[in-house]
Amino acid sequence: MTIWRAQKPLVLASRSRARQIVLANAGLGFACDPAEIDERAVQATSGLTSPRDIAALLAREKALSVSTRRPDQYIIGADQTLALGTRIFNKPADRLQAFQQLRALSGHRHELYSAVAAARGGRILFEHVAIARMTMRRLGEAETEAYLNQAGEAVTSSVGAYQLEGLGVHLFEAVEGDHFTILGLPLLPLLAFFRAEGLLGI
Repeated sequence: MTIWRAQKPLVLASRSRARQIVLANAGLGFACDPAEIDERAVQATSGLTSPRDIAALLAREKALSVSTRRPDQYIIGADQTLALGTRIFNKPADRLQAFQQLRALSGHRHELYSAVAAARGGRILFEHVAIARMTMRRLGEAETEAYLNQAGEAVTSSVGAYQLEGLGVHLFEAVEGDHFTILGLPLLPLLAFFRAEGLLGI
């Protein structure tokens, strides 16, 4: 049963399984319609260097991309950027890149910037960026390889090569921040927006 009160379903402009689970667990009936944008090209042409601004831009672009073909529905776009100091990480392309990212993050604290945007009729109606700070324990090469062996292809599906809701939890010694932020969808401010719009039954 859904608590979504709009006439047409909410749309998530993402393939992310974690984001889908977050919305489903919150009782929001929704459809998935992934945005087909070249994230790295958008980032490069924007000239932005702040991880917060990059995440916000990509969330907006995803929401707007889908809103052009579904103008009468509410569209959620989301993005997550990982920063270690001034270095910004993207999803690893393969196992080697995942290994390199984990070696760089080992023993350090990094920031996750999770952005969400809601669009309707080709306009952004809401956006929010939340931050989580993650301290990875110091990992030896053998431990890193063992993790990659166990996690398999999942390491290329998320920024930083880990999923905290899965085996990635073994990599950390401290986590500061909202659980939904870490999963890539700042849910509480998004729900507050929908509630203010009269779109939720609770």
